[in-house]
Amino acid sequence: MALRAAGRQSLVDTVVEQLRAQLAGGEWKVGERVPTEHALAEQLQVGRNTVREAVRVLVHAGMLQSRQGEGTFVVSTTDPAEVMRGLRRAGVRDVLELRIALEAEGARLAALRHLPADLERMRTALASQAAIENAEGQPESGNHELYAAHDVEFHTAVVDAAHNAALSATYGWLSSSVRESLVAYLGDRAMPRIVPGDHHAVIDAIASGDAAVAEAAARTLLETPKRAVEALLAAH
Repeated sequence: MALRAAGRQSLVDTVVEQLRAQLAGGEWKVGERVPTEHALAEQLQVGRNTVREAVRVLVHAGMLQSRQGEGTFVVSTTDPAEVMRGLRRAGVRDVLELRIALEAEGARLAALRHLPADLERMRTALASQAAIENAEGQPESGNHELYAAHDVEFHTAVVDAAHNAALSATYGWLSSSVRESLVAYLGDRAMPRIVPGDHHAVIDAIASGDAAVAEAAARTLLETPKRAVEALLAAH
């Protein structure tokens, strides 16, 4: 099957996408040598330098392998980077599901048992987050790790406000996974942005002493990103 000729805009990106599509479609099998740069350039009606750059991108992605004096060979017909993104999203979903179970119950109990110091701890964590947000209320790209650390502190404070040692110990064990999944979430542009107001709603609900409202607020806070992750996984 002949490759469709690329347009004149974003030539390297266009060629990369066409070659990736051909690999996924079985144009060349794993272990098979792809056509030469000259042949691909003629088929795509682009310069050899454009083809060379596109091949380099796919070599870097792990789909092709260049062998000195032999040519370029197919290593994988799927983009490992996309596979890893899918696995990372699945991991984020799993952590979110467990967080909903723990944090909803934590918030429910916190509404009944919290102390003034617990609410202050939550507010301090949110203030620390706000200090590294941009004008849109989102973390600056270079501050994802720190932002995630403040977020984990907030959610840990919610759970600790339940004053249940077993619940706090369980969440403490999970906290490293929470932080890692949040960093992955923040770095994925397909995910919806975090809404700071939802966090404040949890504090207000706990402060009100209404257990049902606090549980619902904590659940709502995490259900939105969970649904987004599920939609992305279903799309692939």
